[in-house]
Amino acid sequence: MSKAIKKIGVLTSGGDSPGMNAAIRSVVRTCAYHNIECVGIYRGYQGMIEGDFKEMGPRSVKNIVHLGGTILKSARSKDFMTAEGRKIAHEHLKNAGIDALVVIGGDGTFTGAEIFNNEFNYPVMGIPGTIDNDIFGTSHTLGYDTALNTVVECIDKIRDTANSHNRLFFVEVMGRDAGHIALNAGIGAGAEEILIPEEDLGLDRLLESLEKSKASGKLSSIVVVSEGDKIGKNVFELKEYVEENLPEYDVRVSVLGHMQRGGSPSCFDRVLASRLGVKAVESLLEGKSNYMVGLLQDKVALTPLEQAIKGSSKIDEELLRVSDIMTT
Repeated sequence: MSKAIKKIGVLTSGGDSPGMNAAIRSVVRTCAYHNIECVGIYRGYQGMIEGDFKEMGPRSVKNIVHLGGTILKSARSKDFMTAEGRKIAHEHLKNAGIDALVVIGGDGTFTGAEIFNNEFNYPVMGIPGTIDNDIFGTSHTLGYDTALNTVVECIDKIRDTANSHNRLFFVEVMGRDAGHIALNAGIGAGAEEILIPEEDLGLDRLLESLEKSKASGKLSSIVVVSEGDKIGKNVFELKEYVEENLPEYDVRVSVLGHMQRGGSPSCFDRVLASRLGVKAVESLLEGKSNYMVGLLQDKVALTPLEQAIKGSSKIDEELLRVSDIMTT
């Protein structure tokens, strides 16, 4: 990778997350700071295949640091999964004079970037953007902190209703493969029980926990359920099981769904996005490639994309213990 980088492309791919716009802004302005051109690639890898590019400068990204979603849009691309599609994308990049890429997204985004790098020896750098916080090599992904705050706010409001009607609420949150949102939001919102993929609580223990809560004088309960929890097929099956075995409970389900993805990013996510964007661009200018920039022990660090993709984020054992104590 001896060629000097004069123009960098930036794209967002996969599910959107709060902080993506702040990261785009950071990439564009860091390029301007170093007198490097920047090009926005619309609709992720599909836009790369179609040549949907737009030159971006500092004023192109004004007033977006506080916006959720992504101004560059996002789309999943089946065409990019083919060698032919990636070849077309590479030709468009060459024709536009784009020398390197910053990709913002999750596992799928990084997998595409790594394959592209291997096939064309094309400089790439990844920024983790996913609310699930399930990427290896960073303690926080963009959007995770904002999603936590959104979930806690929602649960606080649901608890008002639960208390008013002496109800048990199952609140399902995102986290198909990782329980970070459920665990942290459950502790923060004072949930009576937290169900996550990493810990198989079991239906019997769930009933035991709810019976104990009832016996201790609790008139209402909140159970936070990660969507990837394995003890039931889905949260509605859990509701039916509890109703059958503990008929004294008035049970309701609230699925928070995509509202967790949206909204203005928190200050933490805005600052994190700014830090990661600067590091991504400057790492490319230093000749580095095929890395993800992340946050480790509050320091911005590089992790090889292959490790970021194949590694798995670990649930915090201390938080599990804290959760057990707080739900007593």
